[in-house]
Parts: sequence; structure tokens; C-alpha cells
Amino acid sequence: MKRRSAWLAMACGLVLAGCATAPVPETDRPEQSWSGRLAVQVHSAPPQSLSAGFELNGSPTVGELRLFSPLGTTLAIVRWRPGQAQLQRGNEWTDAGSLHTLSEGLLGTDVPVTALFDWLNGQATAVPGWQADLSRLDDGRLSATRQSPLPAADLRLVLDR
Repeated sequence: MKRRSAWLAMACGLVLAGCATAPVPETDRPEQSWSGRLAVQVHSAPPQSLSAGFELNGSPTVGELRLFSPLGTTLAIVRWRPGQAQLQRGNEWTDAGSLHTLSEGLLGTDVPVTALFDWLNGQATAVPGWQADLSRLDDGRLSATRQSPLPAADLRLVLDR
């Protein structure tokens, strides 16, 4: 009976969501969205950095991150759902089993996406190796630093108002 109820709930979710979106598990948080600018600096040899406009939509389980150039050109789109993550750059698609793998390739470091959603909501979720500074979140600013594993990295977000 439980299996039949779960199947019925999933079928209803698919009908309501349409073909273009994945069903969101009932235990997941509601969809959220943020936009602004982000900067990632990886203290490697040689150092790596990325600065871009961004739009983050969804939840830690199902979502999308879009990165834009200063002129508004789409640099990359990352989409994820359980067991799958995709990166689109221009006409090129890359599939991966995890968002962590794609974020490391795109941003130069593994950004803790689940914690990022919490941090943007003002929750100081602990992540091994990372230290988030939420003290300026009311001003639309978030920063986080990773000390381990090396190389160290800095993440800065400035949110649109």
C-alpha cells in the first residue's frame, strides 16, 4: 500500500510539474531563488579565480545555477537532481553523478551547495573545512573560506536587492 501511495504521489507530481522539471521529494525544502554576483578565489599554484553574475534557483536536492559574464552572456548552467548533475557551456553538455564534481570543475573548488542554501537563509550550517561569515547577510553579503583540504579557497556573494 505504501508503495502504491508513493507511486501515485510521484505520478501527480510529474503531471503537475510538467515534462521539463524533476519532481521534488516531499521532504525537500520549497524552491528558493537568489541572484547577484559571486567570486571564487582558489589559492592554488597558479591561483584560480572566477567572478560572475549568478542566479541560484531550487533547493539542495533539485536546482539550477546560472553564471553570467559582466555583459549578461550566459557562461554556464548547472542543473542537479538526486544522482545526476549537468553542466552546460554553450552547446557543450557535461554529465556527472554529483554536483560536487561539477562545482569543482566549474568553480575550481568543491562548494558545499547544501550548506550554501542554508547560509543564504541565515543558518550557520557547519561544513568540515569551511567557515561561513553570515554577519553581513542583512546587507546582502555572504562570505565563506575553506582552509581544508588544501588549496584554501574564498567564496564571496553579493545579492541583488
